[in-house]
Amino acid sequence: MNPVFRQLSAALSSASLRGSIRYGIDGHSKRLQRPISVAKSVASQIHRNYCCFEMKPKVYVTRNDYARIGLDLLREECDISLWDEAYPVPRDEFLKNVAGKDAIYCSLNDRIDKELLDQAGPNLKVISTISVGYDHIDVKECKQRGIRVGYTPDVLTDATAELTVALLLATARRLFEANKQVHTGGWKSWSPMWMCGKGVKDSTVGIFGFGRIGQEVAKRLAPFKPLRIQFTSRTDKFLTAEDLGVTQVPFDELIETSDFLIIACSYNVETANLFNDAVFSRMKPSAILINTSRGGVVEQHDLIHALRAGKIQAAGLDVTTPEPLPLDNPLLTLPNVVVLPHIGSADIETRIEMSRITACNILAGLKGVKMLSEV
Repeated sequence: MNPVFRQLSAALSSASLRGSIRYGIDGHSKRLQRPISVAKSVASQIHRNYCCFEMKPKVYVTRNDYARIGLDLLREECDISLWDEAYPVPRDEFLKNVAGKDAIYCSLNDRIDKELLDQAGPNLKVISTISVGYDHIDVKECKQRGIRVGYTPDVLTDATAELTVALLLATARRLFEANKQVHTGGWKSWSPMWMCGKGVKDSTVGIFGFGRIGQEVAKRLAPFKPLRIQFTSRTDKFLTAEDLGVTQVPFDELIETSDFLIIACSYNVETANLFNDAVFSRMKPSAILINTSRGGVVEQHDLIHALRAGKIQAAGLDVTTPEPLPLDNPLLTLPNVVVLPHIGSADIETRIEMSRITACNILAGLKGVKMLSEV
């Protein structure tokens, strides 16, 4: 291996560089720092000393409003072409412009399937998505073609956990309903039982999916003094449960006993439409459902029926099917539903860090060295 390649591989594999790029945090304070130039300096050094391409590799970027840091990193070593709009590239434009590209910088709005891979052709080496989820990418097809796939886990954990707690509180305490009354004249005077919501204290909180985000949600809810925090996970996590003071329970117990049921799982064939009428019928009529994972985990028509029929009390959704949700969707007519436009990781520092990781994954993939985060 060329010495410069070896240097990049070692740098990308080192704990210090992984920490600064993946998390953007100081090892002592554990706080997010301003975006730094570690990855940028490594890329610049490679550019100065050696380039493995006779011509710069070509990267297609699917929109123009990704945080600038990532695009600047790519421009130092690559020829960038992008859909120059602040919304997802239309499918026909994507297919037309991806041919001959060496890498794709995409988001969860961009479907990467066999048709698109065929259109891209044999030059395509890397796909990097600015998301923790990658169900929009046909990973199996990519692996068969030798195309590496990068993503951005970890960095958005805290932002999504914070949003989950905020959504739970907004839904439980009816904040959006109450705010609307202020603006529409419904607020006449103080009334003892008007706009009363539901508190977390002494409740049973259930979390479906206990990975990074689920665990961080549990940590943030503990100070609200719930009687019990319980979770269901596809793997045994007894040590983690003991450490956090939470309880692992079967799925049946989770849905039947939780006052708040938070969905924090990944989307896959096992979880698709898992929360349906059969599940809602077994939940407490006073239960509140919170979903910040993927809209496809919930059978949305069944959810609407459950909310109308009083099978559950309320729902807070940061994700829906489809996205964006049409203005005539029945969910938007229900007073006991809070819908947000998929803003779980919409924290400025987090989005900057995600952009940098996405770019670094592409650069590493093109060089044939270890990515920061690879599927």
